[in-house]
Amino acid sequence: MNKEQIIAIISEVQDPEIPVLNIADLGILRQVDLLDDKILIQITPTYSGCPAMETIQEDIRTVLAKHGILNVDIHQTLSPAWTTEWMSEAGVQKLQEYGIAPPSKGCSFQGEDRPKSCPRCHSENIELVSQFGSTACKALYRCVDCREPFDYFKCH
Repeated sequence: MNKEQIIAIISEVQDPEIPVLNIADLGILRQVDLLDDKILIQITPTYSGCPAMETIQEDIRTVLAKHGILNVDIHQTLSPAWTTEWMSEAGVQKLQEYGIAPPSKGCSFQGEDRPKSCPRCHSENIELVSQFGSTACKALYRCVDCREPFDYFKCH
């Protein structure tokens, strides 16, 4: 099996906190290397102490084992720190379609960290409800026009 096939298999792993995203779209799958008969994988958490990382590692091992790949070494790397800039365009689109306002490209570097619009009705008339949403990496907003609450995936 070649590296691209292994990456495709690993990319089947969904983020347990945001099941619409796989770990490649989220940008936490950083590197895959083949060393003789061993697969070396580097993943980076969205923030240090992310509780989903243990589950993600187990899920990676499980999906690879289903394909007969058992000799796997998974390392978490904290440097460089994960950034929303690592999310794929497909991942950003999946968040929007799922009803989570995606981070704006470049927002973590410009200092502005708020959604552009409601992911449901696309109104820009929105308000912050709480700096923390359903997970620590999201904030809770409400659309003033359609009155629906929604999560915003905060910039990192």
